Amino acid sequence: MKPIISFFACLIMLTSCKKEVTENQEPGQLSIEFDNIVGAQNLQLQTGTYTNSAGELFTIDLLQYYISNIQLVKNDGSIYTIPQDSSYFLIKEAEAATHKVALNVPAGEYAGLRFVLGVDSLRSTMDITKRTGVLDPAGGMSNGMYWSWNSGYIFFKMEGSSPQAPADQNGNKKFRYHIGGFGGYSSPTINNIKNIALDLRVAGTAKVKAGRGSNIHLFADISKIFTGTSSISIATNPTVMFGNLSVDIANNYAQMFRHDHTEN
Repeated sequence: MKPIISFFACLIMLTSCKKEVTENQEPGQLSIEFDNIVGAQNLQLQTGTYTNSAGELFTIDLLQYYISNIQLVKNDGSIYTIPQDSSYFLIKEAEAATHKVALNVPAGEYAGLRFVLGVDSLRSTMDITKRTGVLDPAGGMSNGMYWSWNSGYIFFKMEGSSPQAPADQNGNKKFRYHIGGFGGYSSPTINNIKNIALDLRVAGTAKVKAGRGSNIHLFADISKIFTGTSSISIATNPTVMFGNLSVDIANNYAQMFRHDHTEN
């Protein structure tokens, strides 16, 4: 009788162990929410009026930027990388559905978040069949996020108006910042790809479980565009695209993200 009992005891133990491993490997839902603000104010397109570090008043009519190459850092320091084909997102302030990025990740506790603001050089130069969804150049042009003349993506786009901006031929006082540049294909050019790393431990780690989601809530403070490593004036520089000043703006907006809280 004892051998039979031992056999069933072992069978139960093996079954239990197998179930535990399966549960640990089940993916959970994780979302990253990009909440665009200006200083201490919520961003309101076309209606909100803000003041930058130079004392210039401005409103924002359009704000869009690419997020890609997302990585999550566990408490033990190990890193989970989101499969690259599923790791490109276009955040559009005008479309609330794009503010939250939904991901399937292994269950676990995540203490750090890393991502790229922009589109990496490898993907930027891939065959067009590998650039689909928000990276489709045709769609990018309709979204205004692809330079056909420069064969590259606009990583960050902000447009608005300001009393301090020079008047155009129609009397409109507009500003626009279209920032891109992946380092060049055949020869070196401007590289405005920015790697962002955020520590989640202070405001709350993300605890992902099978069947239970977690949301990492980030603030993106757009006022950082005008200050940081460099001071940017709308009056002096109302239009910035592919040029040396774009590097200053990119260095500034690399500092705009902060982790506010995590909802588990």
